Amino acid sequence: MNYSTLKRSRTVFPALAAVVLFTSACSDLLLPKVPSNETVLQGPLDALTLEQRAAFLRGDAEFSRVFSEIDGLGPIFIAQSCESCHAGDGKGHPLFNITRFGRWDGTQFNPMTSEGGPQLQQRAIRTYLGEIIPSSVAGMARFTPPAVTGLGLLEAVDDADIIKLADPNDRNGDGVSGRVHWVDSTELISASIANSAGLAPNMKRHVAVSGQYVGRFGKKGRVVTLLQQTVQAYIEDMGVTSELLPHDIVNIQVGTLAHDDVADPEVPFSIVSRVAFYLRTLRQPPRRGIAEAEVKAGEALFVSAGCAKCHTMELRTGTSDIAALSNVTFAPFTDLLLHDMGSDLDDRYTEGHALSAEWRTAPLWGVGLAEASQGGAAYYLHDGRARSLRAAIGFHGGEGSRSRAAFGALSASQQEQLLRYLRSL
Repeated sequence: MNYSTLKRSRTVFPALAAVVLFTSACSDLLLPKVPSNETVLQGPLDALTLEQRAAFLRGDAEFSRVFSEIDGLGPIFIAQSCESCHAGDGKGHPLFNITRFGRWDGTQFNPMTSEGGPQLQQRAIRTYLGEIIPSSVAGMARFTPPAVTGLGLLEAVDDADIIKLADPNDRNGDGVSGRVHWVDSTELISASIANSAGLAPNMKRHVAVSGQYVGRFGKKGRVVTLLQQTVQAYIEDMGVTSELLPHDIVNIQVGTLAHDDVADPEVPFSIVSRVAFYLRTLRQPPRRGIAEAEVKAGEALFVSAGCAKCHTMELRTGTSDIAALSNVTFAPFTDLLLHDMGSDLDDRYTEGHALSAEWRTAPLWGVGLAEASQGGAAYYLHDGRARSLRAAIGFHGGEGSRSRAAFGALSASQQEQLLRYLRSL
């Protein structure tokens, strides 16, 4: 039984058991066909041990858990579960976009924390009010929830392997000057590193350099570890406190410190660590049609157009406490670096040391399955503004301008081959 079958059985099989016993001849009509592993994103790494698979399922259950007021939801929040934004572990629908905002005070970006920034929590528990966008906002971005598959592989890449991909001064003159987002240390980052599994002293990632760490997650690359991401999502997206961030966020605009009635922290560290383990051990997205001639031709065009200069086709993990993550070569199609993508994608919003037009290279793996998790329609780029892969390419400015021009110079049949290749990822 594959993972998709197992997960489906928890809810579908018990409800239909009596019917199936009554007549197995109708089973094809009553039960939906189980999708193949090549057409779904969800599922664990293949080489996990039985104990690790059990831990994966425990984390999956927490990822699916729907919070309510009695569990500590709020008082302000965006969603009630992790899975509501990442259906099937895939990219979310723009209906679940999060909004982040701030303003520019001269040349400095102000995240407006004194006015509820940088993230809008527009929903609230009963008897409380959600936030609204302050009138003084001068920079705002909407982020579509990303797919969460394969994140453990990205976290397991050694810092040095990311750093060596950077070319901040474009020394080779190819128009691409990706740079590392060096993230300033915070108490949360330090705590997340200290409490993350698999980070023994001899491992070569999440190592401070002059008080800064290599950022590798998030639209702007400001998140260092998956544990940090998990803890932040609990509090910022669901208003659920944990031991690393134990205080409720409140609506400063209301002018009261009202809160929910659940004692903080609302979930123990064991819960967020289960979810972090789940994220670490999700498999990489499956490929389809890789032997087809059109796909192979598209791959060659992807390289010749310069797309692979940012969407790095191959990375390798270092040593990990999980054997399935150790010394693995994989294809995420990202260099995890910041790139200036031009004025069309400049929302005048930023985080950390990223410029407002800079974005971390989005991994392309799984892009061909994005529509399935987004309700059958395509929404690409950081906010879902592009409704097709062709349109997404068209938004590439700045360091992506040469690749955009190269795509435009291809014949119609060649363009379709490159797009076919992208749909195979």
